[in-house]
Amino acid sequence: MNSPLDKAALDQLFFEARTYNGYYDKPVSVDQLHAIWNLMKMGPTSANMLPARLVWCHSQEARNRLADLSAEGNQEKIRKAPVAVIIGMDQDFHEYLPELFPHADAKSWFAVDAEARKVHAMRNSSLQGGYFIMAARALGLDTGPMSGFDNDAVDKEFFGDQPTVKSNFISTLGYGDPATIFDRSPRPEFEKFNSVI
Repeated sequence: MNSPLDKAALDQLFFEARTYNGYYDKPVSVDQLHAIWNLMKMGPTSANMLPARLVWCHSQEARNRLADLSAEGNQEKIRKAPVAVIIGMDQDFHEYLPELFPHADAKSWFAVDAEARKVHAMRNSSLQGGYFIMAARALGLDTGPMSGFDNDAVDKEFFGDQPTVKSNFISTLGYGDPATIFDRSPRPEFEKFNSVI
């Protein structure tokens, strides 16, 4: 039987974790990127569809290319981060379902409805993006998720050979510098946005 995580773990994952705008000059290895993926892939998605397709901009050249396609306020964050990640989504994820969900003919559920695939790809790649953030935190790293980029241009530049893959959001990744965070924004009590019926 599972037990609740201790306070230190909850602090690392939630209460003390923050969105970072800058990082210490400390590299993140490719092995660490593999470790993040090996955690985040375990999070649930509908019919195990795993539609997220990640591009890890580990080189300075790749981060510069991504920064050039981003909003002015995000460009330096991306250039100076140890890694930037594009969380994309494959709108033809159903092609992989015979392998990923062998329990049923799940491919047929999505094969004839391209619009439904777009909705499922967005919802489930967003879930996977959340798992990415939590996996990074669990491994002692920090993130800076953001919108503020030209989706069409990023798709052309980074997914040009995969026309069914579209960008969802991007994130920086590294060892966060506390000097770059804002004061904690409000987090309302349960009653404000919840109901129990």
